[in-house]
Amino acid sequence: MTKELDCRGLACPAPVLQTKEALEKENIDSVKVTVDNEASKENVSRFLESQGFEVAVEAAGTEFHVIGKRDGAIAAPIITAAEKQEARDKKIMVMIATDRMGYGDDELGQKLMVNFIRTLKEMGDELWRLVFVNNGVKLTTEDSEILPVLKEYEEERLHILVCGTCLTHFNLLEKKRVGETTNMLDIVTAMQLADKVINI
Repeated sequence: MTKELDCRGLACPAPVLQTKEALEKENIDSVKVTVDNEASKENVSRFLESQGFEVAVEAAGTEFHVIGKRDGAIAAPIITAAEKQEARDKKIMVMIATDRMGYGDDELGQKLMVNFIRTLKEMGDELWRLVFVNNGVKLTTEDSEILPVLKEYEEERLHILVCGTCLTHFNLLEKKRVGETTNMLDIVTAMQLADKVINI
C-alpha cells in the first residue's frame, strides 16, 4: 500500500508525527511525504529510515518529496553489546536552551557556558545525550567558540541532538557543524529514556 502525505506549512515535529501515525494505522510499504523546509525533510527521512524504509528525496522548487519504500516485514533491530551495556548504564541528558549561562553580564555568561560544556566530560559515561534548543543551537554552528569541544565529544560517541525548528528559526540550518538535526518527538523520547534531565 502506498500513502501520500501533504505536510507543507507544518513545523516539526508535525510532519514526523503525521508520518508515524500513518504507519501505525495502516500497512504501508511505500510512502511519499511532501514538506517545505529542510528540517522537516531531514527529520522525516531519518524517521522513515529508523522504521526500515529505504529513503530518497526529490527536490521540487522550495518543496521536498521524501519517498520511503520497504519490502515485506521489518526485520527486528539488531541490538549490539554496546547498546545492551548502554541500556544498563545510568543516562543523563543535558538540555541547553541558551548560548550563555545566567543573567547579568552577557560576556561573563558566554564564558561560563563555554566552561560548563568543556567540563561536562567529568560526568564520564553517564553523559548520554546533549540536546540544544532555542538560542542554544547557536553553540553548534561554524562560528561557535565551543565547536571543537563538541566535535570531540561527538567523536567520542556522545549523541548530540540539535533542534531543527530552532535552527530554521535563526536561519542557521546551513551553518550547523556538529550534532544531529532533530525534532521535538526525538527530544521528548530522549527525556523519557533518560534517568536524569539537566536543563540549562
